[in-house]
Amino acid sequence: MLFRSEATTSQIQKMDRRTFLKATGITTSGLVLGLQWACSPDKPNIPFSPNVYLTINSDGSVVIIAHRQEMGTGIRTGLPLVLADELEADWSRVSLQQAVGDEKKYGNQNTDGSFSIRMFFEPMRKAGASARMMLEQAAAQKWGIDAGDCKAQNHEVVSKSGKKIGFGELTEIASKLEVPAEDKIVLKNKADWKYIGKKTNLYDTPDIVKGTAVYGIDVVKPGMKYAVILRCPVAGGKPASYSDAEALKVAGVVKIFEMKASGFPAGFDAPQGGIVVVADTTWAAITARKALEVEWDYGVNLDYDSEEYILDLVTKTKKKGDARRTNGSVDDAFKKADHILESTFITQHLSHAPMEPPNATALFVDGKLEMWAPVQSPQWIRDSVAANLELDAANVTINVTLLGGAFGRKSKPDFAVEAALIAKEMPGTPVKVTWTREDDLTHDFYHACGVQQIRVAFDKENTVTAWNHRSAFPPIGGTTNTKEIFPSTGELGLGAVDFPYNIPNVSIEAIEAPAKTRIGWLRSVSNIQHAFAVGSMVDEIATQRGVDPVKNLLELLGPDRSIPFNEYIPGFENYGEPIDTFPWNTARLRGVIELVAEKSGWGKPLPKGQGMGICAHRSFLTYVACVIHVTVDDAGKITVEEAHYAVDCGQVVNRNSVINQFEGGFIFSLSGALKGSISFKDGASMQTNFDKYGVARMADAPKILQVHLVESDEKPTGVGEPPVPPVAPALANAIFAATGKRYREMPIKI
Repeated sequence: MLFRSEATTSQIQKMDRRTFLKATGITTSGLVLGLQWACSPDKPNIPFSPNVYLTINSDGSVVIIAHRQEMGTGIRTGLPLVLADELEADWSRVSLQQAVGDEKKYGNQNTDGSFSIRMFFEPMRKAGASARMMLEQAAAQKWGIDAGDCKAQNHEVVSKSGKKIGFGELTEIASKLEVPAEDKIVLKNKADWKYIGKKTNLYDTPDIVKGTAVYGIDVVKPGMKYAVILRCPVAGGKPASYSDAEALKVAGVVKIFEMKASGFPAGFDAPQGGIVVVADTTWAAITARKALEVEWDYGVNLDYDSEEYILDLVTKTKKKGDARRTNGSVDDAFKKADHILESTFITQHLSHAPMEPPNATALFVDGKLEMWAPVQSPQWIRDSVAANLELDAANVTINVTLLGGAFGRKSKPDFAVEAALIAKEMPGTPVKVTWTREDDLTHDFYHACGVQQIRVAFDKENTVTAWNHRSAFPPIGGTTNTKEIFPSTGELGLGAVDFPYNIPNVSIEAIEAPAKTRIGWLRSVSNIQHAFAVGSMVDEIATQRGVDPVKNLLELLGPDRSIPFNEYIPGFENYGEPIDTFPWNTARLRGVIELVAEKSGWGKPLPKGQGMGICAHRSFLTYVACVIHVTVDDAGKITVEEAHYAVDCGQVVNRNSVINQFEGGFIFSLSGALKGSISFKDGASMQTNFDKYGVARMADAPKILQVHLVESDEKPTGVGEPPVPPVAPALANAIFAATGKRYREMPIKI
């Protein structure tokens, strides 16, 4: 399962100051509310443990404990902003405190899968509204008037007669009042929102600009030592023997020892093991690591050659696979076809390559472990550390720092477990484990390489009658279990089985592809390969039909409707949400196609060597269409002139965050489309740094990049991952429009 649907039934309670202080360490003399939503449905008997703490102090300051992790998405701003809006708080008087990793206190803290806003939008509104109503009631009590005659406005309560009183002056009375029952909570009208749907700068921006923001790599503790690890270049390998004689001669080296290897597959919780070097400085540790002499037992993946592996997948996709969606009779349609179009699309492994590589600082004292780290899933990290150190989770504290990029990499616990194991070897001494860029690129949980084979049948009128898609890539499940050799239903639900076009005969098949290295989720996951194939093939259909690509898209979509994928796809996950709550609505996809065509000037005359391409895709419940305008010169150089997104993510919380995510997402996607590729030879990654693993630079960025947001009252959805899928196919389609040549492999090489 890639996704887990979480209940959001909320409960709001006042907390006494002693309980609050014990839980948070914040001293207050004001109103304290704890908000709980049921994020652990498998643990129904957990007593009231608030997921969010809201404090209004007697001086009027507001403190919100942020239980989600900030990695550039703006979530540490977005959710508190929702609460502050309903509270009628002055945003300049709101401060945030980052929660430690503790599922019992804060519920699900996994900041992954673009689900934070959609899961917590309503509960945060209710928390803010509850506090607002209590402050209004407190003012009414103080003035001896009806609560209906009081209204909170910009950090004050105002009476109909014009009296005003600040929030801070009301906290003592409010703290003695009952919290409104959930069915009595009155939410603000959309027309009265001050922050939701508007542009707000990120809370952390001033600290980032000033250089005072603390990322994991910035953590320094008194007496701290620094560690790096020499890992086997092949996943699952281990040291057969080693000599540290020369390494120990390096000044500053404190300790060298072997960390037990976990074999293959090891899962996400266990480190790869290897030779640990601890020193007074990171540089000393790296220098000593280079001096180690190691004989490796390379294990079961020494024969992994990704080029040969992909060629094998190409062969496998020529045959029928395991059918995961069947509508109509594809075989009959192809037998009757007047014309058949067949194409194969190839994608290479990708690395997360965040700006800040994995790192963690740990201190082990008296059977307790404290850690400071940039992690996406602190409760998973906490549980994994506890299990590997054979500790009770109550004796593990995970302090979450800002994350310098993540893209899914920092949700995996392996690097944090490494730090914990090393700290246990050196009790009383804080130790920071640092991954170099070389470590990052050669020991990642990679995005899967893969092959997508698509066949399309046409009748005499050039109407599409059948669609057959065979998807082959090593599944994420293969990282934990060698028996997992087919893409899961969840992975295929990311752009393959949820094929939305109105074609009567459809077959989507999974092809066997065992994992030969560590595979993990990367920003938008298998939407990357599926959107590239489907979005490109739909454009090929337009060419075959002799129809404009935008007109072709709209015609293939057919009538506006909600598609009941759950009725004919067993286990269809819909990103962890009920499909009746978040239906697959073709009208919304049509809307973004029409909007992006309008805003991009689709159809305008272009000079020779220029072209425009389009792709539309739904991922993480968000509908996105992308148009890219390119110039390709005689030497094959690609210049992206313009890029336009149209985005329907339901109700927008912070317009700045959405636009930022799509601007950054475009550059991230452009890297994968034009440059990114991890290849394996003799089981090892051939790309060890940015000299061989390309990322987009300023010169690659489009001259114009615009994000057009659909105004919507629909439930909010995710925006972290949806920018990624449509970029590569839109780019490939634009290159075809400019050159007349199809490119069906990522990265695109002309």
